Amino acid sequence: MSALARWFQANGHQVSGYDKTRTPLTDALEAEGIAVHFEDAVDQIPAEVRQNPENTLVVLTPAIPKDHQEWAWLRENGFDIRKRSQVLGVLTQGHRTIAVAGTHGKTTTSSMVAHLLHHAGVPCAAFLGGISVNLGSNLLLPPAVVPRVAEGLVEPLPENDQRAGISNESGTTPANVPVVVEADEYDRSFLTLHPTIAIVTSTDADHLDIYGDKESLVESFRQFVGQIQSGGTLIINHTADPSVAASAPAGVRVIRYGLSQEQGPELYATGITAQGHEFHFDLHGPLGTVAGLKLAVPGFHNVENMLAAAAVAQLEGVAPQALQAAVAAYRGVKRRFEFILTAGTPAAPQVYLDDYAHHPREIEAFLRSVRALYPGRRLRVIFQPHLFSRTRDFAPGFAESLSLADEVVLMDIYPARELPMPGVTSELILSQITAPKKSLQTRDEILANAETGTDFDVLATVGAGDIDQLVPRLKNILHLRWHGTQA
Repeated sequence: MSALARWFQANGHQVSGYDKTRTPLTDALEAEGIAVHFEDAVDQIPAEVRQNPENTLVVLTPAIPKDHQEWAWLRENGFDIRKRSQVLGVLTQGHRTIAVAGTHGKTTTSSMVAHLLHHAGVPCAAFLGGISVNLGSNLLLPPAVVPRVAEGLVEPLPENDQRAGISNESGTTPANVPVVVEADEYDRSFLTLHPTIAIVTSTDADHLDIYGDKESLVESFRQFVGQIQSGGTLIINHTADPSVAASAPAGVRVIRYGLSQEQGPELYATGITAQGHEFHFDLHGPLGTVAGLKLAVPGFHNVENMLAAAAVAQLEGVAPQALQAAVAAYRGVKRRFEFILTAGTPAAPQVYLDDYAHHPREIEAFLRSVRALYPGRRLRVIFQPHLFSRTRDFAPGFAESLSLADEVVLMDIYPARELPMPGVTSELILSQITAPKKSLQTRDEILANAETGTDFDVLATVGAGDIDQLVPRLKNILHLRWHGTQA
């Protein structure tokens, strides 16, 4: 949503919006001149918007709850309301779209694609679902290219030009400029896209509040893959449901990827080693071999994500040497395996990590990678479950993955768009965790225990809610303990 807000702001349109919670990202938007309010009240909508429905576009995220007062008022007063995915679908028309889909891994992988192309000098645009550390933003526009709003949104294109999205200064649309987008499966949003290249990172069960069962979710992925343009390419994780790859239209190239050749994919890695915070590996695939890759964002799952992203770069003509340099320069996405603080020595490290993982498989991949980096070290994980429905549907899986830690601290469930569900609390997960230590704690208790507790070497905060608001406070506490000074 914020990437779209920035896109419209960059084109001289007045942009304002609502968010539930103030965050560093909303602070950044306000600093860029975008008005953001945090109270659900119609009188908080700028007067110039309320008085001008015919020239206003309302962009809606599915995260907005159905009883939102402002949304109801805008509907009742005839405003043009489009889903975020609909706007992205229009903006990518007429362009080579690189769409990254999957129930987890899509934010990191799409940021990798955008970074690799940008670093290698391939002009591209990107709408990402997280803040790229390299770009310092979730929006990328190619040099000397000026975006223009699509017909039917704010200002019409010339009568003979029905294309949308990116236009250069001469007013024509360079169709050879790829647009990288994170393709969200929630609410079937990604079905507005018709990509030239598609990545599918996973088709694990999720969003069962929308889909009801896994088969319905997989069917949406089959539909998404069926929309790949003729002559395009599907790059799909070998663990994805086989029926998804089989749904690719005739003439679409299918490349399966995975960490090991033994797993059967055509695109795989060899020689994977963890050296400090880096993972070293060689890439092998139908588009060529690239040896000596060094990824500074650790994690076996990130090696796998980089395989898919690197294949896109190869398809876009990035040479092996340029690809090596781009991979080495990648610094990740905020809140994805992010190192917040490090201290101690290699033999006795002290580390604080933060990660957005909110699905059992994501948590398992993250914690197994942490264990590989810091074998034998005492690991404390603070996890905030996200959504009552997700907690209800996957409580055993959450408990199993979190039990990889030595100590698990659970926070209350972050509701997001949902109302409480009878009997669904963090205790559902806590009761099934088999880690040596486990507890349910408030924010104040977590901070107090960080000040006094010495029974961990590695601390990780994990979750997709507002747990990120604890990060700067925990960082300050640990910096004082480990370094003797304030951060």
